[in-house]
Amino acid sequence: MKPRYPRLFIGLAFAAAVISAAAAPLRVLYFTKSSGWEHSAIQQSNNAPSYSEKVLAKLAAGHDMVLTVSKDGSLFTPAYLAQFDVLVFYTSGDLTSTGTDRYPGLTGTGVQALFDYVAGGGGFVGLHSTSDTFHTNERGGGNNPIRLPRYHNYGEAADRFVKMLGGEFIRHGKQQVARAIVTDPKFPGFAAAGAEVNVQEEWYTLKEFAPDMHVLLVMNTAGMEGGDYQRPNYPLAWARPHGKGRVTYNAMGHRDDVWDSAYYQSMLVGQIEWAGGRVQADITPNLAQVAPDAMKLQPVPADVKQ
Repeated sequence: MKPRYPRLFIGLAFAAAVISAAAAPLRVLYFTKSSGWEHSAIQQSNNAPSYSEKVLAKLAAGHDMVLTVSKDGSLFTPAYLAQFDVLVFYTSGDLTSTGTDRYPGLTGTGVQALFDYVAGGGGFVGLHSTSDTFHTNERGGGNNPIRLPRYHNYGEAADRFVKMLGGEFIRHGKQQVARAIVTDPKFPGFAAAGAEVNVQEEWYTLKEFAPDMHVLLVMNTAGMEGGDYQRPNYPLAWARPHGKGRVTYNAMGHRDDVWDSAYYQSMLVGQIEWAGGRVQADITPNLAQVAPDAMKLQPVPADVKQ
């Protein structure tokens, strides 16, 4: 009988390759271009890292991730994006324009490369103002004062980016202490928040919710101050499939003390690792169960320009 060593070697080599792939660092791009409002959490001063960059860098070092930070939209090509396992966006406005931060915007090819990357199996994590990016029927840099279109759900006619993300920013009221209900503590990283997050934050109002989303946080609007929150409970964080890719969003992250908190950092790591395929989760759609009236929007405020 002939020895079967070659097959053994092949088997060992395959096993080693699997282990090596599993142990490879997660390659993360943190993209913080602001064509609209630029938040203080992502502002760089004299080329020094922003506050959120410093937090993410520490988290990356502790969770076997390699972090790249950029505000340059002109870099977006299929080859450039192929270097990363996960894209983390903290962006605003029409990213094809130079806009507020004066960094180059995405070209048309770059926008298509982004959509192809996610649909083809890439991971995407949107933070805070990412939902304030590529609004339906809004184009151009800066902060568009004509916001009436935001008080309407467009469904299939919504902007392509909005449909990929799974929701869209309307606006926010004054910062205040309010409650965000954790709807799935089993999702990676979310158990650290307990049953709810009760903190001061810039709470976004959102719309255009994808029906296939798996909601992770729900805004409890009861008792909140301001007309922006006179509406039923709605999602603040979620996860959903997009083509072959994984998309997750978290509306929190305006304040530095939120970035400093252990629960938020735990959620960030969990969302990044899930988007990168390092960990698994049940993302059965649950919008109808946890926020059944979420598509009902607040009244149009008197100060919104027509």
